[in-house]
Amino acid sequence: MKVVKSDDKINELLSRGVDKIYPSKEKLEEVLRSGKKLKLYQGFDPTGTKLHIGHMVGLRKLAEWQALGHHVVFLIGDGTGQAGDPSGKTTAREKFHSRKELRHNAKDYVMQAKKIVKFDGKNPVEILYNGDWLNNLNLVDILNIAENFSLQQLSERDMYQERIKRGEMVNLREFLYPLLQGYDSVALDVDLELGGSDQTFNMLCGRTLMKSMKKKDKFVMTVPLLADSSGRKIGKTEGNTIALDDKPEELYGKIMAFPDDVIVKCFECLTLVPMEKVATIEKAISGGANPMIYKKELAFAIVSELNSEKKAEQAEKTFVNTFQKREIPEDVLVVPSSTPEISIVDYIVEAGLSKSKSDARRKIEQGGVELGGEKIMDHKKILSGKKDNRKILKVGKKDFIRIEF
Repeated sequence: MKVVKSDDKINELLSRGVDKIYPSKEKLEEVLRSGKKLKLYQGFDPTGTKLHIGHMVGLRKLAEWQALGHHVVFLIGDGTGQAGDPSGKTTAREKFHSRKELRHNAKDYVMQAKKIVKFDGKNPVEILYNGDWLNNLNLVDILNIAENFSLQQLSERDMYQERIKRGEMVNLREFLYPLLQGYDSVALDVDLELGGSDQTFNMLCGRTLMKSMKKKDKFVMTVPLLADSSGRKIGKTEGNTIALDDKPEELYGKIMAFPDDVIVKCFECLTLVPMEKVATIEKAISGGANPMIYKKELAFAIVSELNSEKKAEQAEKTFVNTFQKREIPEDVLVVPSSTPEISIVDYIVEAGLSKSKSDARRKIEQGGVELGGEKIMDHKKILSGKKDNRKILKVGKKDFIRIEF
């Protein structure tokens, strides 16, 4: 890891938790060191009601820009959301949201985001809705936007090519999404757009439109997606979204369930811990130190920053008492097995702790299942009366059952 000194705020802005900068870091640094203040934005399509910990990566970066005096726009995509962002989607959407639904979903976004960025005081973040201009575009406006792109250019996206190879539909409604997001940059007349690395194609479309329609270059800053070494996203797995407004105890516990290989990246992208210390943590873990020590530090830091140190202390105490000390509830439900031997996946489903076998396997593979105090990682494990009778099975953070054969 390249250590960025925390006293060089511009260098840290351009390096910490940053994936790529277009056209280059050097050009953006030159502008910033000239003293120019930029107008920038990040868009949030409210297809759900919660901002999750993946959003926190971008919000943390927006807070850095704001602290340095730049004009930050928090853009709610009630317009683009109607088209449906295809980024990261392996199949076409089955449902598209109305503007009314999107506005409803976004009603608490500011309350959640203000845990990280400031919407009042000196240099407040500006709140805008892109439906205010996108819904007013007429036919000629849309044609004028579309003429800046070729069919080949838009269809070259990997996700579309993969769909085509599998015989999956590429919906034209989704196909037009990058043009609409690109037009946001024109409507806002920004200097820079920030977003996750999965948004690179959409944001570069904005660069194309800015050059054509505004005769102006636009910087693009991408931040990394939180993912483990296998590529599985962290913080928004099916049925386990880590929301910014989760209760402190739940948030702490969910962070403690992170795989060890994301600890350092999460310190870098989600906390205010100085990078010098993050580098020390990385060195310690690679040298064989117990990752649990630093995962607890990570959970404490994130809960503190989203809530308070007092609530983080209480959340840590709850975690230690409930999980590390194995304080199992006295009234554990006893669930008899239907056969003398049974696969752990089938048993979890029979006990009602998972909605399906695939869900049970996912929980096991993500380290969310323990038997007799030991984590189970093999979803093919067979439970038997000879070895496992009366053992406690823990699924997730709160569900305990006693196996009986």
